[in-house]
Amino acid sequence: MEMIQVVFLTVLVFFVIVTIHEWGHYYFAKRAGILVREFAIGFGPKLFSIKRGETRFTLRLIPAGGFVRMAGEDPEIVDVGEGQTIAVRVKDGKVTRLYLDRLDERSGVIRGEVTAIDLERALFVTLDIDGEAERFSVHPQALMIAKGKETQIAPVDRQFGSKSVGARALSIFAGPLMNFVLAFVLFAAYIQMAGIPQENPDKLFVGTIQDNTPAANSDLRKGDTIDAVNGTKIGGDFDRMIDIIGKSANVPVKFDIVREGVKHTIEITPKPNAEGVGKVGISASLPTRSATFTETITGAGKLMKVMTVSIFEGFKKIIMGEFKLDDLGGPVRTAEYTSQIAQQGITQLTSWTALLSLYLGIFNLLPVPALDGSRLIFLGLEAVRGRPVDPNRESMVHFIGFAMIMLLMVVVTYNDILRLVRGEQ
Repeated sequence: MEMIQVVFLTVLVFFVIVTIHEWGHYYFAKRAGILVREFAIGFGPKLFSIKRGETRFTLRLIPAGGFVRMAGEDPEIVDVGEGQTIAVRVKDGKVTRLYLDRLDERSGVIRGEVTAIDLERALFVTLDIDGEAERFSVHPQALMIAKGKETQIAPVDRQFGSKSVGARALSIFAGPLMNFVLAFVLFAAYIQMAGIPQENPDKLFVGTIQDNTPAANSDLRKGDTIDAVNGTKIGGDFDRMIDIIGKSANVPVKFDIVREGVKHTIEITPKPNAEGVGKVGISASLPTRSATFTETITGAGKLMKVMTVSIFEGFKKIIMGEFKLDDLGGPVRTAEYTSQIAQQGITQLTSWTALLSLYLGIFNLLPVPALDGSRLIFLGLEAVRGRPVDPNRESMVHFIGFAMIMLLMVVVTYNDILRLVRGEQ
C-alpha cells in the first residue's frame, strides 16, 4: 500500500472516532437548547477554524482527543461591567453588537457608559449617553466584540447548567454512546467483508505476513493455499501446521503451496520466540462464505462483548500494577499500529477502527476527573442531593484530572518516541 495512502488512512481513523464522539455531545447539547461555542478536534493551537451558525469548528495541533465547549460550563471569557464605556449597534429595536474596544473606529453605533446590564436573564443594557440614561433590549444572540474576536452572549436558558439533570447527562453520555454505535457498525461491516469461516474447511490460506520475519523474507504471499508442511498434508487443520512450525525452530521447513493453480515449494526457517517455539510470522485464514444479516448482527454483538472483556482485563492489570511503562501506548504508538494494520488492507483496518472506537467509549466512561464518567458522577450527586456541587470545586477537580491525563500522555508519548528511535517493536 502506498505510504501516502497509509498516512491518510491513519489520520482518517483518528478523525472518525474522535469526530463521532464529539458529534454525540454536540448533537444532544443542541437538541437540549444549549449554546455550543466550539466543536474541536485535537487540543492546543488552532490549525483551522470556521464558524457555522453559533458554533466554531476547529482543528487543533495536538491529536489527543477533542472537545465540545458549551456555554455555562466554564466562566465566560468576555464580560461587561458597570462603569465601562462601550458601543452598541441596534437593529429592529434590539442590540445585536456590543463593542468593548476600539470604540472610535466603530461607525453607526451608540456609545455610552454602562450603568446597568443583564445579558443572562432580563437581556438589557442601560447606557449613560451625554448625561441621559437610555435602556436598550439585547437580542438573545447578540455578539460581544473585543480584540477582534466575537463572542455570542449566553442567556441563562442557553447555558449547560440551566438544563435538567437528564438533558445534561444525555449530552455527556452521548459521546461514548456514539463510539459504541460506530464500533458495532464497523464490526458488522468487518464481518460482511471478512465473511464467516466455512464449516469443516478442507484448506488454509496465508492470511497476513508480518514484517521482518522469516516469511516476509521468503516468496510466500498473502492468499497462497497451504497444501502441506514438511510433507504433511494440512487440509484445514491450523493447529497441525502451528505444531510442526513450533517444533522446527532454526530448522528449515518446506511449505507446499498452491498459487493460481500452480504448485510451489518454499523453504522457510522458523525463528524461536522467547519460549523457544518456532515462528515464521504468518497467520492463516480459513475459507469463508458470505454472512447472513442475522449472523452479521449477532457476530458484531459477540465481537463487542469479547473486546469489551479484553479492554477491562487491560484496565485491571493497570489498577493492579501488573504493567510496565512500555505496555502503555499513546497517540504515537496508536498511529504506529494503525499504519501497520492499514497496510494489511481495509478489512483489518475496519476491525481495528471498531476496536479503537469501543475503547474510546469505554475509557471516557471511567470515573476519572475530566472524563465523561466523572462528569456523570457529579450529575448523579446533583440528582441525589437535589442541588449541584459547587461549580468552582467541580471545575478544579476536572482541571486537575485533565492536567494529570496530559502529563501521562506526555510521558507515554516520550517513551513511544524513544522506543521508535531505538528501533523497538
